[in-house]
Amino acid sequence: MQEKNNNKNNDEKVSNTSNTKEENLAETNEKEDEKKEVTPEELIKELEDKLTRTFAEMENQRRRYEKEKDDAFEYGGFNFARETLNLLDNLDRSKITLENDDKLKNSDTLKIIFEHLDIIKKDMVSIFKKNNIEQIDTINKKLDPNFHQAMMEVEDVTKEPGTIVQEIQTGFMMKDRLLRPALVAVSKKPDNREKKDEIDKNEGKKDKN
Repeated sequence: MQEKNNNKNNDEKVSNTSNTKEENLAETNEKEDEKKEVTPEELIKELEDKLTRTFAEMENQRRRYEKEKDDAFEYGGFNFARETLNLLDNLDRSKITLENDDKLKNSDTLKIIFEHLDIIKKDMVSIFKKNNIEQIDTINKKLDPNFHQAMMEVEDVTKEPGTIVQEIQTGFMMKDRLLRPALVAVSKKPDNREKKDEIDKNEGKKDKN
């Protein structure tokens, strides 16, 4: 009989413990639900934040679109202009070729041809200027890697090192964009060691003689 009472008491304890856990869990869930419950003011603030972010994204997209549109308008002919520069190069090459032709050298025919080629080149340069395409200044300018590309160095005691002394190919800008860099030769200081070696060689030759 006592054993049955003990079992009954144990069952009641287990039941009470289980009920207590369930009650605690229910209370915890209620508290979490209370925490999750959003007040009207908080909801309005959250919606305002979302609207602000949405409007900011829309404004950024609008600005990107405007920039792309402006770039297309301002630089739409960029690639075409760069390809057209080859025509100017070909005119200069043609002049050099004709100038080295033994049959045409110092002839009136060559002078007339040069006059026509110069007129064509001036017209092309004029058209470029009207479309904001300008030649890059080079001679006697300090080498600027943003506009110039050094192809060779020339010893020159009268110039500061890095000064452009020869233009190999004309460079061009389209507004604030580089169409192509100018290919140039820049000055450098004479190599005193080479000069000394050359003097020593000459003196050695004299001694032998």
